Amino acid sequence: MKIACIGTGFVGVVTAAVFASLGNEVVGLDIDEKKIDSLRHGVVPFYEPGLQELLVKTQAEGHLTFTTSYELAISGADIVMIMVGTPSAADGTADLKYVYAASEAMAPYLKEGAIVIVKSTVPPGTNSKVHEIIERGTKVFFDIASVPEFLKEGTAVEDTLHPDRAVIGATNERTIATLTKLHESLTKNVVIVRPESAQMAKYAANVYLASRITFANQMADLCELNGADVQEVLAGIGQDKRIGTHYWYPGLGYGGSCFPKDVKEIAAYARTVGETESIFIAVDDLNEKRIPRLMEKYDKLVGGFAGKTVGILGLSFKPNTNDTRVAPSLKIVPWLIEHGAIVRATDPKAIDESKPLLPSSVTYVENAYEAVRGAHIAMLLIEWDEYKKLDLGKIAASMVAPKYFFDTRNQYDPAAVTAAGLQYKGIGR
Repeated sequence: MKIACIGTGFVGVVTAAVFASLGNEVVGLDIDEKKIDSLRHGVVPFYEPGLQELLVKTQAEGHLTFTTSYELAISGADIVMIMVGTPSAADGTADLKYVYAASEAMAPYLKEGAIVIVKSTVPPGTNSKVHEIIERGTKVFFDIASVPEFLKEGTAVEDTLHPDRAVIGATNERTIATLTKLHESLTKNVVIVRPESAQMAKYAANVYLASRITFANQMADLCELNGADVQEVLAGIGQDKRIGTHYWYPGLGYGGSCFPKDVKEIAAYARTVGETESIFIAVDDLNEKRIPRLMEKYDKLVGGFAGKTVGILGLSFKPNTNDTRVAPSLKIVPWLIEHGAIVRATDPKAIDESKPLLPSSVTYVENAYEAVRGAHIAMLLIEWDEYKKLDLGKIAASMVAPKYFFDTRNQYDPAAVTAAGLQYKGIGR
């Protein structure tokens, strides 16, 4: 099939490369000339395991090209995928201006019978507006569908090649058949729903996972008050098949490009339809307050951060990505500096991305051992593989009293940390 992918951000580049690897003729479209030139040379503007190799391979094979021309990308395309950004507006709702702009720009070049897919995360009802905009600019018949993405940063290529399911929101039988065929090479688990349900499914998935993280954090807070260990509690409930052991992450709250944005948008949507007592509003509020509350606790525990050196391990929002959007470091590091701390920070991939976003007084170093050398406190923020098996004795020997080890991801055995000569502080333990 001939596929045009509008938008070459994270989702757009991954999707284009994966569908090209399956033998489709794919064109990636973006108005950013610098980005398109970079992609043509096989350079990905962000870190994602396996993506650059796939990008180079599919272009060399002739299955993937990039352009800034709507006419070149859209003309002749059987399927047009809209994958542009939908940032949150000031009131928390999704700003759909880029979706609408893409819809208007593609309209004159659509071929007869083309299928337009909205993959951007949008609220229910958006397809009607997109259809209306395109219809004003074309005389050909076309159909519109919603096919949300469920990929995760750090494993995006694998997630796209081997998804748990493909959710297709469409009502036209021809469209359903075409999109089912397109996705069957990725998964046999194709779920057909109406477009509004597909759009809500995307929000529901992210909000549910964010809610699990929030639940784990709330439970951790109670455990700290009664002597229980949240990791043991989660292991105890995880054997219930209705609950499971997966996706329990007590820590600093959820971050990244999707969870905070999508929770805020569904909370705003709930307000607009009169559901002001929505659990989603509470989840958003609890996550916003999570880090400030923890930092106040830590400040009291160490007798104040003023004058103390803190080694920060992990600047991205999660492992295996250089994405710093809503990363815990963006709240924690400024808080520390405002309270008089001296900060030394490191990350395997996100140092360059973090420098423009953090105070200029931060010192950046190459590895965890350099970050904690001479530090009073070590703070493990992100569970990169490099930080999961640290030499605790070496760390203890290089630090100075009080030698606190803040394990905000509960990666270490408290007894092992204590035995190495460090004071351990986890989450809910």
